[in-house]
Amino acid sequence: MKRPTIHDVAAAAGVSRGTVSRLLNGDKYVSPAARVAIERAISETGYVVNRAARSLVTQRTGSVVMVLSEPHEKLFEDPNYSTLIRVAIRMLAERDLSLVMMLAGNEGDRERVVRYVRGGHADGVLLVSTHAGDPLLDALKDGPPAVSCGPVIGRETVIPYAAADDRLGARQMTEYFVRLGRKRIAMITGPMDTPGGIQRLEGFADVLGRRATKRLIAHGDWTQASGERAMKELLERTPDIDAVFVASDLMAAGALAALRAAGRRVPDDVAVGGFDDSSVAVSTHPPLTTIRQPLAETAKETVRLLLALIDGAEHVEPVVLPTELIIRESA
Repeated sequence: MKRPTIHDVAAAAGVSRGTVSRLLNGDKYVSPAARVAIERAISETGYVVNRAARSLVTQRTGSVVMVLSEPHEKLFEDPNYSTLIRVAIRMLAERDLSLVMMLAGNEGDRERVVRYVRGGHADGVLLVSTHAGDPLLDALKDGPPAVSCGPVIGRETVIPYAAADDRLGARQMTEYFVRLGRKRIAMITGPMDTPGGIQRLEGFADVLGRRATKRLIAHGDWTQASGERAMKELLERTPDIDAVFVASDLMAAGALAALRAAGRRVPDDVAVGGFDDSSVAVSTHPPLTTIRQPLAETAKETVRLLLALIDGAEHVEPVVLPTELIIRESA
């Protein structure tokens, strides 16, 4: 069976080949009536756009790269990433754009990402979970537009971003523990070369001031195993803690496991609070009091900013979204 061509679409729609071509290449100056006729003809004929040919004309690839600067295993462990990917795929599909997922957790991965992007294979880059000093950031500066999900730290060139207000969320949880009358409040942070790690610790310290001593702070890497290790460390160092703010729900699940192993009751002996309000928060025992960050909305805003830059905007403003305290049974 002969594959339908642009000429077939034009004949079925009753318009010129040039009008069909302008519509397919994103030209705004196509009448509504012609647009409806062409779209109907495309559906009826089964015509499929030749992306390779169109990219030669439009200088667009029809794809966006999402770069996750973490080891491969974190992609499948942390439910937040699936939310980001799902939202990005849906929004890009509305613009007939495809999402290409690439990991950049080590030097070899970063080199592949740079070769791919500099090779002209993407119209834009979505950065997820960036780390301070990441050489990938500078390597991509002369490439297509880039937007980050979360602020990028330690870099002179400003990269637009959308993010939850991490510092506000940390203050909300710590203030809640204070209102509960907890006296020895500890924290398990995220990696201190990430904006979430830094800003959530800053919010914790905003509330406690000098009481936020090093003895009451342990560090994780966003994984459940690191939360368990950090909780054990805190119990050994400061056995009388009566509350712990954990900078992610996944790490909080690990902290709960360590507390159970140590015979500590939650929340009677130690109140536990997380951050994210991911699916993990309702699957722990007990269910987790946490900070809800509007992850889907953050993902939408990140993609919106990138699409604006792809469409030619010279500048976009960062978007920071508020967080919310969600009270369950762990505190």
